[in-house]
Amino acid sequence: MPIESEHRDTDSPYVTRVWRGQTSGAGFMNSVATSTWELVFWEDDGVVHAAVRGPETRPTAVVIDGESESFGITFAHGASMPHLPSRRLIDSESESVHVEGGRFVLRGEEWEIPDFENAEQFVHKLVRAGVLTRDPLVDDVVWGGIARVGTRSVQRRVASATGLTAGAIRQIERARQAALLLGEGVPTAQVVHTLGFYDQPHLARSLQRFIGRTATQLQNPAPEDALSLLYKTELGDGS
Repeated sequence: MPIESEHRDTDSPYVTRVWRGQTSGAGFMNSVATSTWELVFWEDDGVVHAAVRGPETRPTAVVIDGESESFGITFAHGASMPHLPSRRLIDSESESVHVEGGRFVLRGEEWEIPDFENAEQFVHKLVRAGVLTRDPLVDDVVWGGIARVGTRSVQRRVASATGLTAGAIRQIERARQAALLLGEGVPTAQVVHTLGFYDQPHLARSLQRFIGRTATQLQNPAPEDALSLLYKTELGDGS
């Protein structure tokens, strides 16, 4: 089951990553937990789909059957679409009701489907139209910044923009970083120390909860063991 993917950085404050991928054959892919939400487009058996996909708080198995191409825009933690409450999107998605002729429906309006190269221009259009907004405090707090407002206000604003608590976001992101380091061959004890886990059992629980794999499985993956897109982020302090 070949899976090819690539992703790139972006200078947009609304976006974390832009990615695209292609699969063929049959099998399963392990979609690991992620604290961010995405706008995703994919073609399956000649049919194009579009959906807003929310944060995933647990790993899930995704069935791969045949050839499929996909493209996505992963948004920063402070970015949100007011017409789609963040809590409704957790471990879920909202698929466009109509996709045809290179266009899709979002907030009841038709939009031209973007691509890997012009994602930022498309995001700018969403911002100008008021479809996409951003609370800069949220991203700062998530990555360890200090807010100049009360704790309850911070919690409310993080939850409103992401559907998650800042603590949950950090736990998910730390587990993802651990999976990356282990996959690169970094010793387990070093991962524990580098990312601030209490001990190896704490790391093991985090990996099982958010990645669905053990440290050994990540260090020595089976050829058919496919994981969803992982990439390095700026990790703040977490627990």
